[in-house]
Amino acid sequence: MFQKLVSRNEDLDRLVKKGYAVAFDTNCLIVRDVPYLDEAGAGQMGAIVAKLVFVDQEVVKQDDHQILFAGGIPFGLDGKPIPNLGGGPITFPLSEACTDVVVQRSFSNKPKDTGKFSDFYSKIESYVQVISGPAITRDGVTALTFRAVAGVVPHSVFKVNDTMTSRAGIADLASRFDDDVVALIGLGGTGSYLLDLLVKTPVKEIRGYDHDGYYVHNAFRSPGRLAIEELGKSKAMVYRDRYENFRSGLAIQTKFIDAMCPEELDGVTFAFVCVDKGASRAGIIDLLLSKGIPFVDVGMGLKRGPNGLNGMLRTTYFSQGDGTRVRDSGLVELVDRPDDIYHDNIQISELNALNACLAVLRFKQTRGFYAEERSYSHFIFNVGDIAICGLPDDRAI
Repeated sequence: MFQKLVSRNEDLDRLVKKGYAVAFDTNCLIVRDVPYLDEAGAGQMGAIVAKLVFVDQEVVKQDDHQILFAGGIPFGLDGKPIPNLGGGPITFPLSEACTDVVVQRSFSNKPKDTGKFSDFYSKIESYVQVISGPAITRDGVTALTFRAVAGVVPHSVFKVNDTMTSRAGIADLASRFDDDVVALIGLGGTGSYLLDLLVKTPVKEIRGYDHDGYYVHNAFRSPGRLAIEELGKSKAMVYRDRYENFRSGLAIQTKFIDAMCPEELDGVTFAFVCVDKGASRAGIIDLLLSKGIPFVDVGMGLKRGPNGLNGMLRTTYFSQGDGTRVRDSGLVELVDRPDDIYHDNIQISELNALNACLAVLRFKQTRGFYAEERSYSHFIFNVGDIAICGLPDDRAI
């Protein structure tokens, strides 16, 4: 990453050649060895962090005129904080490769003449002059240490840079999925939207299973483009081709999962069940429970009435320790009945997408990515009144 960015971006190359201690991490430019004076007048070393916006895989531009700073408040020779730096205290976690750089604050100092910097070279030069000026003047120190730190950038499952995560400063939260192997059983309406969301989540591996073909009705309740040549192919082939250029660790098979194929789920850390028949669901649930795999099961029941479509979406979480109790609660249909609310099989794309969102949100709560003020095992979304009702884990089922 270091050599590619430096070779493709003239401003970064100029920083390295001038002698700045340049490094890159989680889509950020880092300049270490930035001297400054602290409140007591003692010399300190800090680091500048600036976000990279990727134009393509190797060409970058600035996010804005601001920087992040790993260090305390810089002071001048008069013993007062350096003026016109703006910003304030902030945290911005970097990867484990840069644990020595702990961001503590942001600074905002625009060029007076243009209001923005022309490139990263002018940006770093300007901020170093402001922050390090007093220390350079008094102690003769320099930020030009010629210490280029190539570093070890953590491996990413994505084939494009995850600039969204780095810009939001949530790389530490996203890393909580690094060891997850997720199984997605069923790639119908809700399952296809689940796949679309999971592909963009940095889990180590996604295993998808569906034995059906991809037809016109599937195109109306699945995300993304439609290529006419996809029609009639297996869903597994369609979705594998659609997403393989986005990430690695994607294994989608034309396969029916039941109690007779436990080896398919070896190593799985979480699963999603998206099937519309109770008997099939029962076998899959028993298999997952026997292997100790936590999972979310989803369902949808819509009927047409005098005022339009009405019904519900269901999202049920089976934890590793409480899954059997949830299964035995009767919250999930485990048999096929002629009068089942799912019998009409009316499905609408926006409700499939909402069901998928609720399922992924619950999964991400279990990993600490989203806050969880109270743990819920069962959600019902009622279409008619646009309301979500939840059953907490600590309430008797």
